[in-house]
Amino acid sequence: MKKILLALSLFATAGAFAQEDVYPSKSENPHFVITNATIHVGNGQVVQNGSIEVNNGKIVSVGSGTAVPPGVVTIDAKGKQVYPGLILPVSDLGLKEIGSGVRGSNDVEELGDYNPSVRSIVAYNTDSKIINTLKANGILLAGVAPQGGTISGSSSVVQLDAWNWEDAAYKMDDAIHMNMPSLVSRGRGRRGGGGFPGGFPGAQGQGAGVDPETQALQKIEEVKGFFREAKAYSLEASHKETNLKYEAVKGLFDKKQKLFVHANQVKQMLVAIDFVKEFGFDVVIVGGSESWQIADLLKQNNIAVVLQAEHSLPETEDDDVDQPYKTPAVLQKAGVLFALNDNNEETRYRNLSFNAGTAAAYGLGKESALQAITLNPAKLLGVADRTGSLEVGKDANIVIAEGDILDMKSSNVESAFIQGRMVSLNNKQKQLYERYIYKYGLKKGF
Repeated sequence: MKKILLALSLFATAGAFAQEDVYPSKSENPHFVITNATIHVGNGQVVQNGSIEVNNGKIVSVGSGTAVPPGVVTIDAKGKQVYPGLILPVSDLGLKEIGSGVRGSNDVEELGDYNPSVRSIVAYNTDSKIINTLKANGILLAGVAPQGGTISGSSSVVQLDAWNWEDAAYKMDDAIHMNMPSLVSRGRGRRGGGGFPGGFPGAQGQGAGVDPETQALQKIEEVKGFFREAKAYSLEASHKETNLKYEAVKGLFDKKQKLFVHANQVKQMLVAIDFVKEFGFDVVIVGGSESWQIADLLKQNNIAVVLQAEHSLPETEDDDVDQPYKTPAVLQKAGVLFALNDNNEETRYRNLSFNAGTAAAYGLGKESALQAITLNPAKLLGVADRTGSLEVGKDANIVIAEGDILDMKSSNVESAFIQGRMVSLNNKQKQLYERYIYKYGLKKGF
């Protein structure tokens, strides 16, 4: 039986001299077994001294005491932790490179208020320098979503090792994104309605003398009118003319798509519940800072939540200062399906696992925290039949780490596999580190 170390070049993918040399792995699906590992399945189970057999990009077996087939390559992960690939549920990855200051690097939003026919997947840039920094932190899949306007367009799920968007596409057009207008005026508020400071786009400077809440209610009625017309359109057997905007949201009515409502305030989420009752949509709240206040109501209406800003101040001055850390545990206790996210512009989303680590320390527990960045987002994105946990029949999206992946101090991702292919963990930041270690003759580490 042939044994290899984790870093053996059997699955090697990329050179280490420049970002442009970090290639996607070859489309090979080798047969191999990871042995002697502590396996965190992603559904709450942990297998000690376990093995995972992978063949043709799929997980064939998971368990302890698994016999290794003769002649199959083994990867000895003794003392290592094995996890499902982490999933970043909502992001502008591949759409925004250098923030709002460099417009030429951004393709994240379109002009206009109603853009349901905009598809983020066709703008996804697989050459983004950010992608490789996420893989190095165990994030192997991401939801890529458009921004701007009231209805921004459709998001798609991508895997992070691809030459182009066609190769990257894991599930296309899984959700329509809506930015809920702000229904609360908070002069010193940390956030507005759906991720836009001060409320929905275009709210300021319109209707001088009109109460902002009145404007927001008018906007909500306008959105409802749009969906009523779209519903009538979807019920027609044939159309004299094709309406691209109505066509884009047909999946909401037959539940092939979900409606991701970007909202933080209780009043906004109550409006989202009204959307469920009137239209029967599958709704996911994105943001959800105040979701802890109505967790039972969200559960009753089968509304899921993507928590956006865990490492932040609370929504209002009266909240506990650590409320964002405690909210995941509150949602779990109420039985609400939720996922954790990282939308920080400075760290560019790579601290996803450490957000989960904070939630684990504030009542969620480690395996539940891991599930909030693996299986739970897979469920929200509609890909749980293929990924999110290390179970037989699913894609071999696997991370091997030294130390606890939820702990910033000990986490060290050593290897990662996407659909059974070992992918490069090299990136621009690692290369710059090596460059200046070499230049000044320094020793690695601190």
